[in-house]
Amino acid sequence: MTRRSGFQKEVLSLYRRALRMVQTKPPSTRAKFLLFVRYNFHQNATNISPRQVGVIEHLMRQGRKQIEMYEDPSVKDCWVSKEMKEWNKQRT
Repeated sequence: MTRRSGFQKEVLSLYRRALRMVQTKPPSTRAKFLLFVRYNFHQNATNISPRQVGVIEHLMRQGRKQIEMYEDPSVKDCWVSKEMKEWNKQRT
């Protein structure tokens, strides 16, 4: 079993929180929320070096705020871009 750094643990915790948030949304929109979460985490993981500590901290703060906003029960849907849909098609 590999040991994870503090940042890795925080990112995984945020990702799990986002996945739990997806499960609270209406079944008709869960796929869109899941795509939104997966796409954003994947893009940030592939475009940012682990040495960019300031950028990672900024994205963690931004992600927490965004998830808090989406956790609100009144939020029922999210917007998914054409780019996100194409990325999803390439993965399947």
